[in-house]
Amino acid sequence: MDDAEAIFTRYASDRDALKFMSWPAHESLEDTRDFLEMSEREWHRWPGGPYLILSSEDGLLLGGTGFAFEAPDSAATGYVLARDAWGRGFATEALLGVLAISKDLGVRRLSAVCHRQHRASARVLEKAGFELEAREQKRLVFPNLSTEPQDVLAYSVNPLWCVEQKR
Repeated sequence: MDDAEAIFTRYASDRDALKFMSWPAHESLEDTRDFLEMSEREWHRWPGGPYLILSSEDGLLLGGTGFAFEAPDSAATGYVLARDAWGRGFATEALLGVLAISKDLGVRRLSAVCHRQHRASARVLEKAGFELEAREQKRLVFPNLSTEPQDVLAYSVNPLWCVEQKR
């Protein structure tokens, strides 16, 4: 809860930063606190949950990443960054960190989706070792973009295989 204000201010209330996210921009600090309570429940239920991304230089909050577990060996991931952190390699670094943690947790399938027009995010996923599985039409609502379901690119990776291949 100590990070709620920073999360709200840095990215969770920024509609531009959240344009291609599957969750709506937070309207109030209470929305961010609700998210943090949900995150705490995820950490108690599964071996992982949401993570914050901090600058190694000065500890500045850059964004978030982590896991949404579907089963003990299967999870989804993604990331969101504050706008001033875009284009600096933090997303790729964060996903590589998630992959390393996934291996330690015994995750055999890690999935991610991105809006079909969000080429920067697709490139990040591919750089981190994710492979395109499908182009799915009208699968997901991106509430900061539209109320209509949008087309997505669906990716996945086996972290156990991926980490071994990078050695």
